[in-house]
Amino acid sequence: MKLALYDTLSREKRDFEPQDPKRVTLYVCGPTVYDCAHIGNARPAVVFDVLNRVLRKLYGAEHVVYARNVTDVDDKINAKAAAEGVPIGEITARYEKIYLEDMGRLNVIAPTLAPHATDHIGAIVEQIGALVARGHAYAAEGHVLFDVGSYGDYGALSGRSVEDMIAGARVEVAPYKKHPADFVLWKPSKPGEPVWESPWGAGRPGWHIECSAMIEANLGMPIDIHGGGHDLIFPHHENEIAQGRCAHGAQTYARYWVHNGFLTMDAEKMSKSLGNVLLVHDLVKSVPGEVVRWALLAAHYRAPLDWTDDLLTQSRKNLDRLYGALRRAQGVEVEPVEPPAAFMEALLDDMNTPRAVAELFALGKALETAESGGARRKAKAELLAAAELLGVLTGDPDAWFEAGVDDDFRAKVDALIQARGEARATKNWPEADRIRGELTALNVEVMDGPTGATWRMKEPG
Repeated sequence: MKLALYDTLSREKRDFEPQDPKRVTLYVCGPTVYDCAHIGNARPAVVFDVLNRVLRKLYGAEHVVYARNVTDVDDKINAKAAAEGVPIGEITARYEKIYLEDMGRLNVIAPTLAPHATDHIGAIVEQIGALVARGHAYAAEGHVLFDVGSYGDYGALSGRSVEDMIAGARVEVAPYKKHPADFVLWKPSKPGEPVWESPWGAGRPGWHIECSAMIEANLGMPIDIHGGGHDLIFPHHENEIAQGRCAHGAQTYARYWVHNGFLTMDAEKMSKSLGNVLLVHDLVKSVPGEVVRWALLAAHYRAPLDWTDDLLTQSRKNLDRLYGALRRAQGVEVEPVEPPAAFMEALLDDMNTPRAVAELFALGKALETAESGGARRKAKAELLAAAELLGVLTGDPDAWFEAGVDDDFRAKVDALIQARGEARATKNWPEADRIRGELTALNVEVMDGPTGATWRMKEPG
């Protein structure tokens, strides 16, 4: 079975063939660390975590180099630092730490590399110099700009003409530009902003050149897969291709372009003006990170995803169902196995997570209905192997249902469950009902089964 991915540049689904199976390269645009990540920022982190897991399964973890950059020089970072009266580095360190903690709660594996823009100023200056030397960039009034007119393929990724792109974007009008679409590679720093020396004067890099330089420095060109959100196709990724190719006359910058779809909040675009920006850092305080991850994988990654309370509720129920099957099979010992073919076919078909989830439920049902020990072991082992590729069912089933209660609370509930069982055994129904009422008051739900009663904490509210 081969992995097939939809390539934004060619506009078709293509079989994935790495340049070198011993060094498969994946680059994804990561966070700009000036604030906590919102749920839309988390979607690419989770989507490309699944792709990373699939690549590691196909080629071996040691043969996959996944780089997710950190933008740590930016206008919004500068503004935040100025507002708080603290150094830029204090802002970026704070929010990078929060980002990594939040993504960890969503079971996102740390990338192989996390290049920071400020650690690559030398590489950025060098790439800008190559663009100037080759006639693709020019200096003007302390700025260095990319000359869009020098690159005939500009617009190929987005599929739009330069005129259309200008009309649909907020293009800075400046008298020193040769063409309105020319974009900044280097610019003067304002008072109080970070500043570095360069052949064109003291200043700082533009956003787009950062990724191109970090890719060249850390992965080499061309890379196998470049990923990111649909909103980055233009101008960011369009500009990346122009810079990356023109700096050295390369035919290809990235061999596959993969973009995840937009996320909306109750069918509306997230925006501060609407007051509907949902931060992951806040959400995971009341919702298990695994539920958030499941919800982010509920739709095909290229499709829009509408974030609602119902989506979270259903995601929790889906995980309850699978964790329940594992809880009832806790005594079944298994050895690691490969995920079943039907599940792999779903994931390898352009990461079709809805189909893959359906296969998870089929495995859960097989575990519940198996009539022999061998069949139960097979179903449980395959369920765990498949779930690992999606980054779910990673916790202990008891802990999942008990929602992090402490030992004293657990001992109290277990004693009440035992007392209720003894009352039921002697047909003392009034006492059994009284104890059940006491458990309900503790927000505990009792689930009676053929092998006895189990329990879980009820959802708040």
